[in-house]
Amino acid sequence: MNIKKEIVLRVRIVFLLVCLFACAIVYKVVQIQVLDGTKWKQISKERRIRYQPVPATRGNIYSDNESILATSLPFYRVAFDPAIAQTETFNAGIDSLAMLLSRFYKDQSPEHYRRKIKNARHAGRRYIRLNSRQINYQEKKMMASWPIFRAGKNKGGVIFEKVEKRFKPFGMLAERTIGFINEDKNGAGLEYSFNGDLAGTDGEALFERIAGGNKPIYDGTEVAPQNGYDIKTTIDINLQDVAENALYKALVEKNADYGCVILMEVKTGEIKAMANLGKTKGGYIEDYNYAVGNQGRTEPGSTFKLASMLALFEHTGMALTDTVDTGDGRYRIKNTTMTDVKIGGYGKLTTQEVFEKSSNIGIAKLIQENFGDNQQAFVDYLHKFGLSSTLGFQMDGEARPYIKNTSDKTWYGTSLTSMSIGYEMKLAPLQTLALYNAVANNGVKVQPIIVKEIRRADQVIQTFQTRVLNERIASEETIKKVRTMLEGVVQNGTARNIRSADYKVAGKTGTARKVKDGKYVKLYSTSFAGYFPADNPKYSCIVIIDSPRGVNVYGGDVAAPVFKEVADKAYARDLAMHQPLRARVVPNKDSLPQVKAGSLDDLGLILNKIGVSNHSTATSDDEWVRVTPQMRSLKFEPNPVRGGQVPDVTGMTLRDALFILGNQHLKVSVEGMGKRVQKQSVQPGTEINKETKITIVLS
Repeated sequence: MNIKKEIVLRVRIVFLLVCLFACAIVYKVVQIQVLDGTKWKQISKERRIRYQPVPATRGNIYSDNESILATSLPFYRVAFDPAIAQTETFNAGIDSLAMLLSRFYKDQSPEHYRRKIKNARHAGRRYIRLNSRQINYQEKKMMASWPIFRAGKNKGGVIFEKVEKRFKPFGMLAERTIGFINEDKNGAGLEYSFNGDLAGTDGEALFERIAGGNKPIYDGTEVAPQNGYDIKTTIDINLQDVAENALYKALVEKNADYGCVILMEVKTGEIKAMANLGKTKGGYIEDYNYAVGNQGRTEPGSTFKLASMLALFEHTGMALTDTVDTGDGRYRIKNTTMTDVKIGGYGKLTTQEVFEKSSNIGIAKLIQENFGDNQQAFVDYLHKFGLSSTLGFQMDGEARPYIKNTSDKTWYGTSLTSMSIGYEMKLAPLQTLALYNAVANNGVKVQPIIVKEIRRADQVIQTFQTRVLNERIASEETIKKVRTMLEGVVQNGTARNIRSADYKVAGKTGTARKVKDGKYVKLYSTSFAGYFPADNPKYSCIVIIDSPRGVNVYGGDVAAPVFKEVADKAYARDLAMHQPLRARVVPNKDSLPQVKAGSLDDLGLILNKIGVSNHSTATSDDEWVRVTPQMRSLKFEPNPVRGGQVPDVTGMTLRDALFILGNQHLKVSVEGMGKRVQKQSVQPGTEINKETKITIVLS
């Protein structure tokens, strides 16, 4: 065979193979289109039409007085079946409809909408999305009256696709407490914790997948969704507002990192307010629930001294008048030195004074002396008080408390005394408050609750009653002792700046150093926990201000005033707490006592006795103050007495003036008659020498 014949043969073979392949393609096309056409059309239809869930309407969240905290509002996407309307109806209304759509959405011309709808009708399309913007219910009602649309879904072709959005009528108020839930079913707060009740059960219906979206098919097989239950909380929206405003002002003033306030009813454990604010670039917002969660779990500091005193009284039966020598303000324990705030120390103090002045040394010495030989006994008391266990709070995310045990590897020689003043442990604010609430409740520890009812419309599905966690955390005698001590802190101790003439407050300040990179730094977590009215407690409250900056950054200066503002507003709103007028001494507020200067302790005691409102910028180290009238109250400001300088004694009583000037080794002569010093011959601040003489004139 020559080369030419071989080439021709190969070409013929290739041609034959191509013809066979072409015939196979034609056969396959005929098979798919004709022989198996019905089968593939059915498969295509099945893939385009399928059941999809129909979301249930989410339940509402209510406050204690039925105010809506969160609800679901209906919004709608507007779609259209352009082929369904009769020709006469369509032609008569299309121009007006296009004009109305253009005016409403303000994004396209009337000609654009007219062309879009007519092109879809001519192409036989059964579903188009007119605009992606969602409309509200009132806008839906308006659109339903437009040309073509007014014929309804079956004759006009308009399709209003319902989309629900969560709405909070009070805006940012209690935002983190109310919480959220996202599409992935993750979230926080009540929305997340009670999602199973609020969400309801989705239904299902047939939808056809077409260009532009999914068109519902109403064939009678739809399953209606079961709407979610409503929940009624214990939150008082007015007290919540008060708590958030007071907290916000304090955070801004002190440029603090974050803070929280919890207000709770003593008997029931119902949370009436829970405010959380954290610092962001845009200001302070509710970005985390510090009151309950891990980020708010810190070393409590001096507020924990209440637990130490409970353990001490239960273990020893010690009296409030028993004494302890706190020395010069420095106490060596193993290889560390504990100090008190007051330079030079407090010397000998009664047990009551140890607590009122928040003496670290006094508490540590008492605990070391009575539990040093059996340190586990102290830890066991903390377990008895329930401080090592979670409260079982209704909202997810409660932090697990950490109370160190003597068996822990980190337990060392100073752990007992460190724990006695609130270190080497961690508690969430709500867990600390539960202890104070138990003391206010005569030793009965109740579980805090924030949801009172689950219901559908007016039908109550489930009620949450007050649950007792511990029938008695301590003996009646012990509870009486610590309640006296807590009242003393406000009357005579580190929180006397929040004394009230209208009602008694009991509580404890706290100032705990922060840990950064494993070391204690000069930043503090400040707090105040307590209850009011002290003689018949209605509310307990805790305030945390983390990392305040500037001067006066102790618990009594930062957190306690927030407590007082919340307590004043709560007291003013609750008439049941007010004493009968005939049982109260009502001072003439328009005629304040002519007080000018004197001893902080003496003036505070006298003014409280006669019912005159007073507040102070002085600290516990300021023995002498000047008094300034402010509206209907008196303000105490420090009047320091410095060694080697002439003090300012104007406005003081003769007795106080002679006491101070004598201690400065000044030669004093007195002129005039009267009760108070009107002027002095040597200016305050003048250096004192052996020849310095001073004359004071009385008026």
